[in-house]
Amino acid sequence: MRHGGQILADQLAIQGVRRVFSVPGESFLAALDGLYESGIDNVVCRQEGGAAMMAEAHGKLTNTPGVLFVTRGPGATNASSGLHVAMHDSTPMVVFVGQIERGHRDRAAFQEVDYRQMFGGLVKWVAEVDATERLPEYISRAFHVAMSGRPGPVVLSLPEDMLSARVEVADIPARAPAPARVAPETAAQVLDRLNAAEKPLVVAGGPLWTEAASRDLTTFAEARGLPAAVSFRRQDYMDNRHPNYVGDLSVGMRPGLKAALAEADTLLILGSRFGDIASGGYAVDPAAPGKTIIHVHSDPDEMGRVFRPDLAVTASGTDMLAALARTDAEKRNDWADWTARVRADYEHWLEPVETPGAVKLERVVAALSEAIPERSIVANGAGNYNMWLHRYFQFKRPKSYLGATSGSMGYGFPAAIAAALETGEPAICWAGDGCFQMTLNEMSTAVQHGAQVIVLVANNGRYGTIRMHQERAYPSRVSGTDLANPDFAALARAYGGHGETVRRQAEFAPAFARAVESGGLAVIDLILDPEALTTTQTLRDIRGG
Repeated sequence: MRHGGQILADQLAIQGVRRVFSVPGESFLAALDGLYESGIDNVVCRQEGGAAMMAEAHGKLTNTPGVLFVTRGPGATNASSGLHVAMHDSTPMVVFVGQIERGHRDRAAFQEVDYRQMFGGLVKWVAEVDATERLPEYISRAFHVAMSGRPGPVVLSLPEDMLSARVEVADIPARAPAPARVAPETAAQVLDRLNAAEKPLVVAGGPLWTEAASRDLTTFAEARGLPAAVSFRRQDYMDNRHPNYVGDLSVGMRPGLKAALAEADTLLILGSRFGDIASGGYAVDPAAPGKTIIHVHSDPDEMGRVFRPDLAVTASGTDMLAALARTDAEKRNDWADWTARVRADYEHWLEPVETPGAVKLERVVAALSEAIPERSIVANGAGNYNMWLHRYFQFKRPKSYLGATSGSMGYGFPAAIAAALETGEPAICWAGDGCFQMTLNEMSTAVQHGAQVIVLVANNGRYGTIRMHQERAYPSRVSGTDLANPDFAALARAYGGHGETVRRQAEFAPAFARAVESGGLAVIDLILDPEALTTTQTLRDIRGG
């Protein structure tokens, strides 16, 4: 006889779970008891939003479901921001939410929420476990749903009395991965369409990327002289230094790449959903794209959701690349000039444009690219400060970047904590002053669990992206976008970490070296000129002079 919490923990161990993220609550005390001797690391966090983002980042890094425990009511609502990230980013995730006792339903009991209604449109699947003996069944299904088709988050609600009840029930074996293989004739169809193109463009994106997929993408693009782009915040999918890499289809897309996207007569979309951002805000018109679209995606329901594909293949982008990289078909390689032109535009984009101020983010990124520890992962949230990272930083290996394609502020720091815990290496959080303050309470989590995270805070005293749009629409009418900031370096020291403030460019490199040497949490506060608003425009430029 085991109580529900023990049954749950045993199922997690069977599924291969090594680490969970949580904010404790009395609604799932039995689950905490089950984890006590399970051998599963329980990372206790400070707020459920940060915990959910850590679990999501863990899922991205490991290609397995990130696991989260939160309590009922406020705990679940706080966690919803991280579930939104997981759904939009197609990240596998299993979330356990404490619930009131079964006999108290529909009385507006303390912290009562109907989670089927609350999460119904936000996650892939949500259910409430009414019978303790069915826990193995529900958990098995949760792990299958999280990883099937288009991966994503699932939620299981756990009534408190169900979880503490004792029953005798058999375990269910771990999810068995389905063998995946793209038939040679399917790969041949893709190549036939591609070979008819004069100006093709490969777009790689989507979830569950691997080192093998990066090698296959490089092999395939190189053998045929193809230009390869990546979708938003998937820049580590191919070595950015490779001559066939031509950039990322991102927010504020590089003008030359946006032009190439319009000029291309064939798109081979591998794993990406190819939504508004990748299409340049639908600059490629869904009603009349003017090009052949070959769409490869693991979820058949994504085919034709926005763009009608001329050839639709239900397979993962990684599996298709494995087939394409190994095909013996005749290799066409007369796209080299087209590829070289788009690549040359990318290389020109890397040339730094000087911005105002004593600390210049274009030079900070260049220094970071040289000084970053070899196995470090870079994570970021949302805001204009990311323009410098996306433009100037060259990612060199797969699984070296964590960014939320949902555009969630506050994501970078929790994601960096998850990365440091998983790899045992220093992780870099590239943050804005507004973005960092949304989850900086997790500094306590980093210190408690020994995660070495180095936070670089681009501090301009404002919500930069919103200010940019505000100044364009309503010049000089500033409302709600200025920030009063703490002393970030002193705050890091208060948490037990290392903190420094950088006011001149020459101070950055030695400060970063000391942060790495500190061996633990470190924050470097980069004091920026308020005029530096984007990589190409100052505040004065945006206001119109």
